[in-house]
Parts: sequence; C-alpha cells; structure tokens
Amino acid sequence: MLLAVQFPSWLSPEVIPGVPVLRWYGLMYIVAFGVAYILFRRQIRERNFPMTEDDAAMLFTWGIAGLIIGARVFSTLVYETSDIYRHQPWLIFWPFRGGRFTGLAGMSYHGGVIGCILGVIFYSIRYKFDFREMTDMLCASIPLGYTFGRLGNFANGELYGRVTTGPLGMIFPHAQRYSAAEAWVREVAEKAGIAVSSQTAMLNLPRHPSQLYEALFEGVVLWTIIWLVRKHKPFTGFLTGLYIGGYGLIRFVLEYFREPDADLGYRIEFVKNGIPPALFSSLFNFTTGQIFNFVMIVTALLWMIIVAPLPGHEPVLRYPDGARAGIAPPVSAEAKEAARKNRRKLRKKLR
Repeated sequence: MLLAVQFPSWLSPEVIPGVPVLRWYGLMYIVAFGVAYILFRRQIRERNFPMTEDDAAMLFTWGIAGLIIGARVFSTLVYETSDIYRHQPWLIFWPFRGGRFTGLAGMSYHGGVIGCILGVIFYSIRYKFDFREMTDMLCASIPLGYTFGRLGNFANGELYGRVTTGPLGMIFPHAQRYSAAEAWVREVAEKAGIAVSSQTAMLNLPRHPSQLYEALFEGVVLWTIIWLVRKHKPFTGFLTGLYIGGYGLIRFVLEYFREPDADLGYRIEFVKNGIPPALFSSLFNFTTGQIFNFVMIVTALLWMIIVAPLPGHEPVLRYPDGARAGIAPPVSAEAKEAARKNRRKLRKKLR
C-alpha cells in the first residue's frame, strides 16, 4: 500500500486552465503584497505615525521595484548555470519562452531582500524618513506574505523537498525519477509501499512538501513572533535584526528538507558518501541557500550590535501628536473641515 500522499490532481499552475497569463504564483505575489501593505498601514494607525497613505504607497512602490529587480537578477547570476543571460541579458525580464508566456521564471529570495533594502534606503533618504523605523514596520508586515508565495510554489509543483519515507511524503508529478537499479531507490520504494516492476523502472519517489513547511514557519510562525514583539522592542531597528536572523535560521534548518537545485547540488560538502542530494545524507553538507542564510544570521547579529547603542535608539512606540523631528503631523479630517468653514466665514465677511 502506498504510504505517501499524491499531489492534488485538480491543482494546476494556472488559475484557469488554458489561460497561462493568470497563474497562481503571480496571484499569490499580489496577495502577499496586499497583506503586507494592510499590516503596514495598521502599524501607522496604531502608532499614529506621521506617514500618509501616499507616503506608504510610494514606499511599497520603491520596495517592490527593488525586490523584483534584485530577485530576478540575483537568480540569473547565482542559480542559472548556462550562459544564456550573459549572452542575451534582455531575456532576464522577458516573460516569454519558446513563443509562450512563462512569466519571470526564477526569482531569488536573497536577491529580493537585497533589492528591497536598497529601494527602502533610497526612499528613506529621498523623503527623509528614518530607515530603521521603516524597516522595523516592514519586517513586522512582510513575513506573513511568504505564506502565500510558498503556496504559489506548491501550486506550481516546484521547489519540492528531498526524498522521504515519512508520513508527510508526497508524490509530485514533475519530480525527477530515479532508476530502480539503485539500491537506495529500491529501499525507499519498499518503505513507501511503491511496487518495483523491474530494475529498469524509473520511480517517482515521495518528497517532503517543503513549500508547505516554509509557508508555515517562514510565514506564519516568524510573522507571529515579530508581530507580538513589535510593541515591546528594546530599541529601534530590533525588529529588522529579528526578522533577518529569524528568517535565516528557519530557512537554514528547512533547507535540510528541501532538495538542492539539481545542477548546483552542495556548494560545501564535508561528507562525500556518493548519496545524491535528493536524499538527505549529512548535516555537514551545505546548499547555496544555506550559505546565504548563514550570512543572514551573521548580518543580523552585526546589525543588532551596531544599531543598539546608536543615538536616538529609544523604542518610540507611539507618536501622540503624530509628529516627529522634521515631519509635520498629518492633518485630521476634522481639522480640514474646520479650516474650510473658517475660509467660508472669511469669504462672507469680505463680501
């Protein structure tokens, strides 16, 4: 008896089968941005922070633009092993392949973070907002959006995990198949209840649904922690470090369940045992993602050390009058209406 779960046959990458322009992955990105924006606006209201809706919309415009550019460029530089983009760089942002719409296939999370940070830095300088305040509020808003992004990966049937015989194993239809001639393949098949007709058979083995693991831990769990801490942060910039380090740590661990890119494998391999990366073999073999995640953890620690003692680091949780240095408080609707009435009275007197 098969002990793994079959990938839902009714689930397609396209929202409407046959309409490739509308895909779940792209739709989930839009939902993620919307959720982050709603949570950001809530923080502005609860803190009475002097930032208008236009300011917030412009911040997200700069951040999202940087994210998309960084994610796409980083993906082509780090994860693309062919020279296609070096010879034809215009294809980096060209959403068609072979005459059909594919979208921007290949986005790097770490490149997106770098691009988004640069966008927020430029915005903060241009509009004279404190960078640490901006990133703290963003870092309390963004992680929940990852839940939807990873669900988009799941709908695409991509970024699946390593081979497993555990109870959470799932058969992904487009996963790489392995020859039953390999002893480890036959062993996994036997434990998973997969019949082996012959040693020449190519078997689709159960995988960890790592997209769902990431949706839960990178999204819901990390966001919940940061959201609960946001009103009790010890200094401005703390949530930024908590997010960078927390994500790096969670993703570093989850990479042990996620299959490395087939053409990259391990970037650091201390234990060479001949076992393919699709099957977990050692805690001391590290993927590209784990290297970047380790850098995130170190960066978060350095950030905490640097920003904690900076002048003006006190955690201002609220702006009672909606004002802070260099920024005028927002004008309420009541104040605007009172000003209009005064202008009308003045016009009547002048007549």
